[in-house]
Amino acid sequence: MKYLLTAVLFLSQFACVNKNNDNLDPETVATNPDWTKASHSNDVEPDYETVFPQDKVNTLEITIGKTNWEAIKADMVAKNKGTFGVGGGQQPGGGGQGGGGLPGGNGGVVPSFGEEPEYVEASVKFNGKKWENVGFRLKGNSTLSSTWKSGIYKLPFRLKFDEFEDAHPEINDQRLYGFKELSFSAAVKDNSLIREKVSADIFRMAGIPAAQTSFYKLYIDFGDGLKYCGIYTMVEVVDDTMLKKQLGEDAGNIYKPESNFTSFSEATFEKKNNKTEADYSDVKGAVTALNATNRTTDPAAWRAGLEKYMNMDQFVKWLAVNSTLVNWDTYGAMAHNHYLYNHSSKKLLWIPWDNNEALTSQERVKLNLSGVATTWPLIKYVSEDQVYYAKYKTYVKEFNDNTFTTSKMNALFDNATNMITPFVNGSEKEAAPYSNLTNVSQFTSALPILKTHVVTRNNAVNAFVK
Repeated sequence: MKYLLTAVLFLSQFACVNKNNDNLDPETVATNPDWTKASHSNDVEPDYETVFPQDKVNTLEITIGKTNWEAIKADMVAKNKGTFGVGGGQQPGGGGQGGGGLPGGNGGVVPSFGEEPEYVEASVKFNGKKWENVGFRLKGNSTLSSTWKSGIYKLPFRLKFDEFEDAHPEINDQRLYGFKELSFSAAVKDNSLIREKVSADIFRMAGIPAAQTSFYKLYIDFGDGLKYCGIYTMVEVVDDTMLKKQLGEDAGNIYKPESNFTSFSEATFEKKNNKTEADYSDVKGAVTALNATNRTTDPAAWRAGLEKYMNMDQFVKWLAVNSTLVNWDTYGAMAHNHYLYNHSSKKLLWIPWDNNEALTSQERVKLNLSGVATTWPLIKYVSEDQVYYAKYKTYVKEFNDNTFTTSKMNALFDNATNMITPFVNGSEKEAAPYSNLTNVSQFTSALPILKTHVVTRNNAVNAFVK
């Protein structure tokens, strides 16, 4: 009778748990009672309202633990990325306008950053629930290098929720409310802490597809308990959910290039999907057509050939928006920080990425596109083609007049700053070594600089298009 009663109680408890978890696998539920179809499974649409709210700051807790933190440090040394806290000099937060970084400029040097850091297992707490065995890895190039060597714990990173599903079958196809991967920007070289967020918003306002973003407070345990690491911008991963959401499809080739587009090499066009087919004919065709010899002898035929592969109208519009904003760390200065998606009807589309150094005073590509080196042919040839250049000027004026206005930008900047201020310089404060700010006064002085930048660029556009 005693054993029967115990069995009945167990079954009734399990039935209750199973009901709450939408009839999921009992082994999975037993391993993690927080697992529900809506929160953890791959059988739901991405929940943007929960994961990417636009009116509040979410909180995330990540436990890496001492063993895995030591593994991260050893991996960084093994990959010649440096020893944590050694060789970084001053903290990278200074300047407020996004300065610093690697050389490249109009010379077109394509830097080599080597292998990506390895994933380690971590646990994540969010929205009252826990996710186990989540993949955590550091990310970034110059931003990661400067932060890492300065010994700052507020590091840029990625989460991949099913990275370790082979070792832990109970988390097979694990998601965070429908999202498989998420990227976290630590606002390195951005004292305002809002550039990554608002730049993506501005691109979308202008009609350029860009990943969704949202502010998060981060608490990370590196082995000595949870430490407050301040405000991050969480960024949607392009090859996970963004394309399907904004373009209605994601079956075409997705690339994350490290190319100047002067010549084609598979090694400089990293494929993010469709890897078994190994079909690069779309980007190879675009690069070949871009550099065709008929560009100066028969411009109409050259444009027609290029537009068979690439959506040049969309690229020219991106270029107009990007040049008006001033974006230091992207094509024209660096051969990275964008994706290409081969849309079924719209051809290759340019997707901006990693915008923490947008809205800066350092104009690497002049607004009138003068002086661009031939090592940046996508910009150089637009500037030299009458049709594309006229379209470029039209888009610059349209963006400046309709989107990049002082009233719209001030409202956008104020809203973002007001949202995060309590968690930077209020009830919770960013502080070394868990912040890229040297002091919080850098944050409070950054907003006026951003607003002045808009006025400066408005004036530059008006002089350019008159």
